Amino acid sequence: MAQLDHPRGGYRAAQLQDQEANAKPHASLPRRTRRNRGRLGRLTEGALVSAVLLQQQACGVMALNVMNLKNATEIKIDPKTPIPLVVTNACSETIWPGIGTQNGIGPGAGGFMLPPDAAMQMYVSPDWQGRIWGRTNCSFNEDGSGPSNLNGVNGNGAACLTGDCFGRLDCEFTGQVPTTLAEFNLIGGMEGKQTFYDISLVDGYNLPLAIIYIPAANTTWIPPNLTNCACIASSGYLGDPARTGLAYTNASYPMPYEADQTNSGVANWCPWDLQEYPPSKPGDGVYPYPDDHIQRPVFDPCLSACAATNSPQDCCTGAYNDPGVCAPSLYSQQAKAVCPDAYSYAFDDQTSTFIIPAGGGWEVLFCPLGRSTDILRTFGPELRALGSSGRVTAAMLATLTNKTYIESRHPSGAAAAGLLRPPPRGWVLGAVAAGTALLACLL
Repeated sequence: MAQLDHPRGGYRAAQLQDQEANAKPHASLPRRTRRNRGRLGRLTEGALVSAVLLQQQACGVMALNVMNLKNATEIKIDPKTPIPLVVTNACSETIWPGIGTQNGIGPGAGGFMLPPDAAMQMYVSPDWQGRIWGRTNCSFNEDGSGPSNLNGVNGNGAACLTGDCFGRLDCEFTGQVPTTLAEFNLIGGMEGKQTFYDISLVDGYNLPLAIIYIPAANTTWIPPNLTNCACIASSGYLGDPARTGLAYTNASYPMPYEADQTNSGVANWCPWDLQEYPPSKPGDGVYPYPDDHIQRPVFDPCLSACAATNSPQDCCTGAYNDPGVCAPSLYSQQAKAVCPDAYSYAFDDQTSTFIIPAGGGWEVLFCPLGRSTDILRTFGPELRALGSSGRVTAAMLATLTNKTYIESRHPSGAAAAGLLRPPPRGWVLGAVAAGTALLACLL
């Protein structure tokens, strides 16, 4: 994997400047945020291994604080420790990831070109807060300061068809909607001991996306089926309907999936009038009814209701700035159906925000294959317990390793149809024993 050059700074440059000036440990870093809430295709075994290797390389440069796992809530964040941030393109086409930094020190570049099957290794400061998204169909001039031609790719001066940053390669905060966002607040909570993150469809959807946790030396005990979320709402990327599987995880911790969607069905989830680039009209220029009888394009970016109308009712602003008043729109309901773990509208916190102990790095994977995850609906109590206590108990491990429990939580789609084979006899008891043994190793 290539190391991203940092021509205008970034975490490493700021760190070196701090060392040269013999500054105090926090002198080069912005003040830590105290926000409680961060609103901020292939996943292969090799991708996960490479991500872990990147984290290990970072530890070789500056060792992460290793702590007794019995005191998992006492995670100490060293302001000198670089946090690995990996962006991987598993799409069949080149993308141009954009990175926006809200707090802390970003990677030193706000955007770059990423060919298929390539990954970019970067680092951010431990108090980084920001977002990552994918830009598509881009064409820049030689220095990246604008589109390759005056009118851009869409006739309005944009360099990218989706996710554009005012025509520039180097983004500063966010891109033109619709975009699928990966959002992070690395030091959240009242005492900065938690990391908040999410996949957001609040501004729309353009690409499938997964967030993969890269454990630090003091967080290797966190089960991957609590952390690694994915949203796949594009035709051609979905695996066969299944309630559990091993993408984004390992054999010890089955991942809960959304089980109802199919490749043919997921192509039509976006409400017709919210398609950014709807199909051309038929020969006589009149759409038949219903509109969805017209085949949609494979790449079908979808605006959220808020992004399309900017109305208080859709954006939950003004008189609608209240979770008891602002209800999810049709877009939000259908987005939640295809991506249960993603933010679908402003007041979707409880079923969209991941909170885990601070520490470790992150991989943002574009165009993963598999299924959208269903972690928060399946393991909500376990994830909340992990975030608040910083611990994994034997009872939690027994649940997290129990495939039968996962399938029983929401027996719809393939599971309800009997397409999933039942686990072998003795599996549940074996899972409890394995969970207890693993916990004993950790403690």
